[in-house]
Amino acid sequence: MATAHTRRSFLKISSMSLAAAYLASCSFGGSQHAAEKGLRAAFNQPINDLDPHGPSSVDESTLLAGRLIYDTPLQRRGDELVPSVATSWEQTDPNTWVLTLRDDVTFHDGSPLTASDVKASLERVRDAGTAQSALWSSVTDVEVPDDHTVRIITDTPLGTMPVNLTLLFILPADKMNDEGFFRKPIGSGPFKVESFTPSSVLELSATDYWNGRPKLNTVTLPYIPETSSQITALRTGELSVLWPVPSDQIQELEGTDDITLETVPSYAYYFMWFNCGREPFTDPRVRRAMWKAVDISTIVENLFREGAEQMTAPIPSTVFGHAPQEPYPYDPEAAKRELAEAGLGDGFRTSLMWFSDTGPLADGLAQTMISDWAKIGITVEPHNVEKAEWLRRLNAKEFDMELQINTVTTGDADFTLGRLYDSSADRMGYANPELDSILRQAHSDSDQQKRRELYAKACEIIWNDAVGIFPATLISTYGMRSTVKGFEPVASNQPDLRDVTLED
Repeated sequence: MATAHTRRSFLKISSMSLAAAYLASCSFGGSQHAAEKGLRAAFNQPINDLDPHGPSSVDESTLLAGRLIYDTPLQRRGDELVPSVATSWEQTDPNTWVLTLRDDVTFHDGSPLTASDVKASLERVRDAGTAQSALWSSVTDVEVPDDHTVRIITDTPLGTMPVNLTLLFILPADKMNDEGFFRKPIGSGPFKVESFTPSSVLELSATDYWNGRPKLNTVTLPYIPETSSQITALRTGELSVLWPVPSDQIQELEGTDDITLETVPSYAYYFMWFNCGREPFTDPRVRRAMWKAVDISTIVENLFREGAEQMTAPIPSTVFGHAPQEPYPYDPEAAKRELAEAGLGDGFRTSLMWFSDTGPLADGLAQTMISDWAKIGITVEPHNVEKAEWLRRLNAKEFDMELQINTVTTGDADFTLGRLYDSSADRMGYANPELDSILRQAHSDSDQQKRRELYAKACEIIWNDAVGIFPATLISTYGMRSTVKGFEPVASNQPDLRDVTLED
């Protein structure tokens, strides 16, 4: 049996009635065989929306559903980008990309997928004003020379175009704006929607997909808020797959007959920013002292246990562009010396902001860091606020330090480093002209090896300047019944279910 780590304990939601209703509907006594005729799989976040361009477009649960229902021009497979609806993509000049599409792709209603649908989908997400819109802000025009050719024109070179295309979910142009479309949307993916109850359950059935009909007949994705109910459902066979298994439940499941645990480091990670535009954090010596005062390795080991791994860069190791750095040692005495050099030998008072639903064990992480800082004379006032207030203060830069979780949705460093650390983003008061130049070049260059080298430099600068503290990448543990075959855990938490089978 494969075992290892986990990723999230996730949000604790007091919805006992939902859990009870789900368990009652499963008819536990002797229904295991019936449950395993189709895949019943539970992800530890609710699917609230099926609009892949909408406000929840970068939520892991929305992306999970999107991968099953819709197609994208390209797909990510590990560290590679491979064809999907687009058979080829070419940068014909610095500001132009040309896609050639397959001619055998149809939507679930039988209508053909054409270049016009790609154009309409790109323009829709670009203009939506949501988290994904920034990926397409440089697109000035989308041309359709014929049904199977798309020409995308940008105002500046966009080297990230191929990776961005892995997130361009294609909708039917003539239906995407219909009222109620996303209650039962039509895509061209391997599964079609049979029914959808937001935040409760999504039911899918297999289609005659252009890339091969899925081996499963049906997929049901219920949301089960309570951890105990999740574990019970997996144990009894009412669930075939559960992910991510909370870290405090791994030992509970290890050694259980008919259950296998498999793990993968995810794209999600914790980081803590300093407000580099506010004293005393304008001084990198103070920022580095704060990092050296925190026993990161012990925190990760004791707090997260198998649920995380210590970071070695400002992005997870699974992300394209990751370049490992030398970890900051836990050295309180060195931290005190650096504070003294910065004129703060007697310590100082500051604050740390986060919101309770940030992610698994956020409160524990914040309090442990605060405790470590107290040991070198720094008094940190905890500001555990509601998410809306956290977001307001973050956007206004009304914080000293702030803790959050981030997911590198594209699996590419540009999504995080380019989006957050370019000084034009003005996220935390940090500005470095050298870093700006590197990030902008990596954003525009289409040479992947060159981009990798540039991001290595960017990782080094962000790390050495201690723009923030980067403690932990979360690890996903997938719990699977032994009847499940062909299921591959992935860093994105968006598994491809086409080749999954269920055995008696």
